[in-house]
Amino acid sequence: MAVQREIVAGTNEDFMIVRELAVTGGQAEIGRALAEEAARSYGWRPEPADRRTARARRLWFERNWPQHHERMRGAASALGLDFESDAYSLDGLTGVPDGSACSATYLPPSATEEGRGMLARNYDFFTTSATDLFAMLSGREPKGGTELPMASRPFVVRSRPTDGPATTVLTMNTLDGCMDGVNEHGVAVVLLIADAENAGEPSFVEPQVGLSSIQLPRFVLDTCATAEQARAALLGAKQYDLGTPLHYLIADASGDCFVWERGAGGDEHITDGGGGALCVTNHLLHKHSGELPADNDETMLTYERHRRISAETKDVLSGPGVRAAIDSVNFDAVGADVPYPIRTLWRSVFDLGERTMAARFYLGDDRYTDELTFGC
Repeated sequence: MAVQREIVAGTNEDFMIVRELAVTGGQAEIGRALAEEAARSYGWRPEPADRRTARARRLWFERNWPQHHERMRGAASALGLDFESDAYSLDGLTGVPDGSACSATYLPPSATEEGRGMLARNYDFFTTSATDLFAMLSGREPKGGTELPMASRPFVVRSRPTDGPATTVLTMNTLDGCMDGVNEHGVAVVLLIADAENAGEPSFVEPQVGLSSIQLPRFVLDTCATAEQARAALLGAKQYDLGTPLHYLIADASGDCFVWERGAGGDEHITDGGGGALCVTNHLLHKHSGELPADNDETMLTYERHRRISAETKDVLSGPGVRAAIDSVNFDAVGADVPYPIRTLWRSVFDLGERTMAARFYLGDDRYTDELTFGC
């Protein structure tokens, strides 16, 4: 196993410090490295588990997501635990809550000057600590203090397993899940809040059998070589959210793409791309197929952002044009008035023909890093 760790952006004087973790080896070795990093960076420790549920989860992963199953085995090894005792939850390698607002668009090869599919997204999130954010969401007064902002310690995780596809993922805080990612086959996934208007404080529930909302992108990247394979995999997978439902833009190098959504009752919806750009922000596409309504104080400008990105991506664009289109809906210090402290914390652009992720990161108001490029 080979492990490399590096700070690629930011200092203690900036809002954000971005770390890169590159791991090569078997999935169990990768899982060990991820668990050790989660403990080091986030103070992660495994939670005691209901043995019946933990065993069912372990067996579900073994059947449906063997890569994750073996990474959990590696996490157990790192902690000196019996993997098959089912006494602990050996995933959820996180230290702070999950979720995001965000905007994203995918342009198939026919819609880019380079002739390669490109997926671009803004990761829009809050600049506060978890405690202060949940106070605001509940109508209480935030208290401030020394707690770090929720999204201030992201990771780029590059895995080259001996028993699965290479992946490059970007995660706010969960090392066994991700917010953005691409694999060596040219499949890319990004997640976004599905219904900003009705989003609230996430629920802290025990891990369930199946995929959590943050694990779903990594599941697709580990197991799928095309968007069509991803449709089939998601239709066959058991899934659950943590109180803040998300939706996902999934695309491949051929130009095939779709948005995956689940309704309040667990009903599943696929919105396919129609040959041009497929845009998604923070409302459920399966509920808004016609003219979009006006925004209100709680919609986080989801409808305005969708209309603007759709207009910006009508024509064939170059790579710089794709970046300009997604930048047109950037949340910044002088941007639109919304009732929460939110910024675009990173902009990522996936070139699916090249299997690369290029990202720039927020350091402070009006300050971003230069764009950094990572390959699988």
